Amino acid sequence: MGGLGASPFLRGGRRRPGSSVNGRLGRSSSISSSSPSSSTARANFSEQVVESFPSDIPTGIYYGWACVGNGDVHKMVLSIGWNPFYKNIKKSVETHIIRTFKADFYGEILSIVIIGYIRSEKNFSSSEALISAIQEDIEEAKRQLDLPEHLKLKEDNFFYLPEGKPVNH
Repeated sequence: MGGLGASPFLRGGRRRPGSSVNGRLGRSSSISSSSPSSSTARANFSEQVVESFPSDIPTGIYYGWACVGNGDVHKMVLSIGWNPFYKNIKKSVETHIIRTFKADFYGEILSIVIIGYIRSEKNFSSSEALISAIQEDIEEAKRQLDLPEHLKLKEDNFFYLPEGKPVNH
């Protein structure tokens, strides 16, 4: 586990409506991939945004900061890869924003700063094992993002672009 060095990776894009990790969307985007009672919202980037990620970023689980639209910046866990438990055939970038949202945010701009790496992508023997790993990843992200050197990136100008300025989408 650790940071990505002095230059975190910044990326923005529109959240795409689509499947959640458990194969369905709940009543709103605030339904977590891990459980309806979780305090995370799951968002997938479009294929176009996924393809724009640098190819030298290894698959795995990362932590960082996320902002929906012009809203507040929140802690997040990010999965980059093929989600072997679900046997995905296309690479995906799935963001778990560590916050419950009251409203849907399909079509909104999701901006992220990837700060550090938690672990490699792996398969799980059951959905319960996957859920447990997601919860462990969230707890690790919270610990890391509370460090002073990571907290300062929450205020990065990247999250505060002037209204109407295009972001990678």
